[in-house]
Amino acid sequence: MRVINSSLKELEISDAIYSKILKIKAFCFDVDGIMTDGSVAVSDNGEFLRSYNAKDGFGIRMSAMKGYGLGIITGGRSKTIVQRFEKFGIKEEDIYLDSKAKIRDFQDFCSRHGYAPEEVIYCGDDLPDVPVLRFSGLGIAPADAMEEVQAAADYVSIFPAGKRFVREIIEIVLRAQGKWKLDVEEYDKAF
Repeated sequence: MRVINSSLKELEISDAIYSKILKIKAFCFDVDGIMTDGSVAVSDNGEFLRSYNAKDGFGIRMSAMKGYGLGIITGGRSKTIVQRFEKFGIKEEDIYLDSKAKIRDFQDFCSRHGYAPEEVIYCGDDLPDVPVLRFSGLGIAPADAMEEVQAAADYVSIFPAGKRFVREIIEIVLRAQGKWKLDVEEYDKAF
């Protein structure tokens, strides 16, 4: 077992998971039920409104600054998803909207960037995510993911979706790889 100290908590990670963490070069995330708590409000004009956690957003920015690849693979269709994540350094071509076959989009992301699947973490919470969780280098689920998803995941967080779950995963990887350090000048230039 390895212990990783974070601002979130002290974690004990198995040696098998730790060795996978050291290979990670990129993160891919679902949106609803990962970046959000799964609740979706609908405006008068039919636009879905999502609430995101600022701490998760900072984690995404840290991973972008440290050179990790970032992808979004979601069944959501809203252009507000693109607008949200482009601000964190995720390119539009790495944001897969209306994804029905998430495994195909995950393979496309890996292929376009030259990542082996074992170099990419995937975070998902529901049945469409299971094939990707099993195929990726490290499949991660939030505490409130569906039971089948938790069974398919390599690691299940103690945090529920939209409540620092994404921050925890990013911080674990960056700390394990010795990259969790904020350079204010670098941050100012990047964002």
